[in-house]
Amino acid sequence: MNSTFMERTENAIRGLHRLAYNIWWTWNPKAQDLFHMLSERKWRSSNHNAVAVLKAVSHAELQARLCEKEFLVQVEEVLQEFDDYLTKQDTWYNEHPEGNNGDLVAYFSAEFGLHECLPIYSGGLGVLAGDHTKSASDLGIPFVGVSLFYRSGYFQQALGPDGWQHESYPLIDPKLLPVELVTDEAGNTVTATVQIAHSTVTFHAYRINVGRATIYLLDTNREENDLHYREITARVYGGDSTTRVMQETILGVGGVRFLRKLGLTPTVYHMNEGHSAFLTLELLRERITQGDQRSDAEEWVRQHCVFTTHTPVPAGHDRFTPDLLDHLLSKFRERIGVDHDTLMSYGRERPDDVGETFCMTVLALKMSRTANGVSELHGRVSRDMWKGLYHVDDAEKVPIGHITNGVHILGWMANRTRKFWHKHLGQKWIYYLKKEAIWAQVSDPELIPDEDLWALRYGLRRDLIEYVRRMMRHQYQRIGADYNAVQDGILNTDVLTIGFARRFATYKRAPLFFRDFTRAVELINNPDRPIQLVFAGKAHPRDDHGKRFIQEIVGHSKNPALFGKVVFLENYDINVARHMISGVDVWLNNPRRPMEASGTSGMKIVIHGGLNLSIQDGWWREGYNGENGWAIGGDEHSDNVEEQDARDLALLYDILEYQVIPEFYERDEYGIPRKWLQRVRKSMETLIPQFNTDRMVSDYFTRYYRPKK
Repeated sequence: MNSTFMERTENAIRGLHRLAYNIWWTWNPKAQDLFHMLSERKWRSSNHNAVAVLKAVSHAELQARLCEKEFLVQVEEVLQEFDDYLTKQDTWYNEHPEGNNGDLVAYFSAEFGLHECLPIYSGGLGVLAGDHTKSASDLGIPFVGVSLFYRSGYFQQALGPDGWQHESYPLIDPKLLPVELVTDEAGNTVTATVQIAHSTVTFHAYRINVGRATIYLLDTNREENDLHYREITARVYGGDSTTRVMQETILGVGGVRFLRKLGLTPTVYHMNEGHSAFLTLELLRERITQGDQRSDAEEWVRQHCVFTTHTPVPAGHDRFTPDLLDHLLSKFRERIGVDHDTLMSYGRERPDDVGETFCMTVLALKMSRTANGVSELHGRVSRDMWKGLYHVDDAEKVPIGHITNGVHILGWMANRTRKFWHKHLGQKWIYYLKKEAIWAQVSDPELIPDEDLWALRYGLRRDLIEYVRRMMRHQYQRIGADYNAVQDGILNTDVLTIGFARRFATYKRAPLFFRDFTRAVELINNPDRPIQLVFAGKAHPRDDHGKRFIQEIVGHSKNPALFGKVVFLENYDINVARHMISGVDVWLNNPRRPMEASGTSGMKIVIHGGLNLSIQDGWWREGYNGENGWAIGGDEHSDNVEEQDARDLALLYDILEYQVIPEFYERDEYGIPRKWLQRVRKSMETLIPQFNTDRMVSDYFTRYYRPKK
């Protein structure tokens, strides 16, 4: 073996370690394949964690594996693609007017859903934040994220034999994750402090490299802190109101201080929901300390902060009592130089009302130059909700706009689908996700024949069903049930497959389909045109109503009339979601309107050829055009809950029975559902270029991140 070859292998080994600690690999299938090939067992058991794979493979083994020249070349090609991505200059940001203008976006979010091996998220808010970060990287926008390192994550869900949800909180080891402890040039851990009650709480941070972007995860688990302060960052949204205030203090106040420790001075601070709104008070403290009058300091803060609200109901916004804030934040308040009543006034709609609690959303709205909801309807709902804050009778005068959410398409795309688009659109389509002209080609049957599209759908449905069968094996074995006798009877690759997966909040009405049980059974068991349903989702640990919804669906899945045709996958995470959104034919979404602020799960199915069947709430109200899926009801709703539920259920059954199911099963002499595939094409053509985070993040940048001149 010559020295040149040895040098190549050592460079490849160093490159693999560098790659593993940048989760760009999570949206590059060729990079994922490298780690999969190194250890298939560890790749699967670690929930697809590149760092865990490299920790399990010795240097000697890596050297030996790279002696296979084909594998070495494969590694080198991926590493070159990785380096090209990081150094690419012709990005959207650089090509945008006034690019390279010294911008730095600081994006604060209580959770980031980046990948299944990083369980530091609970649901849609975090997944959106993760997708936002990935697109910021793809677009080349200078971007830094701030959140907390939850060493017990959200929770692991296990269903008992009775279908009841049980939670566990296993510790996660940062040494086995694609995160790095933040240190200075001398190798010392970088720390910062905040004042909580009468104590100084110290924290450090872990860095996640997300392509060109960076996220810092703050962690209070340090020996110098009292035990109860070490636990602040233990769990996502864990504990009571006291824990919540402490978490949000670390996130907002601590986040700004940690950025300062790193020498970072963002040009804009984006608060993703109100959890991080205390950052505005820390910025206020900085300006006052530097000599600004409070009114001038407040104006400076407003000019540097933007706010996105995600919650369409008043009860969903964090509110804290005066006594609690006085106990926990009095030392911090004194450093700002304001009294208790003044501090409280920042978070009150009626500043002089001593009986009003402190609302984080009110603080964020008062201290931001712009605010937005996450769909057009949600913007309207938010304006109506907060018109009292702005002392106007006409909600349209409330300065809350909207930017409709999107999804990071490459991050959610199945490898089979990616290969399909490479074949039909060439290799460069991934750089033009929001170009309508690219997706207009989908309508061309010469470019994309129906036969190819139908073959893709069958392959993806097969992939999902085989995944479901593997998952159900684990669920059966865990409770001691016999799986071997039933495994081949679980789902059918020839049957119309409907998916429902999301947080099991009661307004999302997960069991709605089963409310008329007789009709539901008839639809599922139609001998000529059957359907099957795959469910997944977690209920909040303190939400017994949501847990009962899960239990109800699990009970239906065990009913002899529905067994194998209705399944519930436990421990919903990004990996489960990725399989479901790629494999189902129809994505069902039936929230009680207008409580779905946006929703993004239905956006993820479009690239795979799935179709949406949804209430006209959130994003679907904007996306639906009559030809690209189905809408349950119109652009209105009854304020009477029972009336709305009954009406929506009747419409759901009728649309399924008379539109969705017939269209799926109407085949020509070649077995192709031509009308169905025409709807799939319309869905792709109209939805993909609009409902993606490249479009969303570019909207944020041009409309909100850069202040108006």
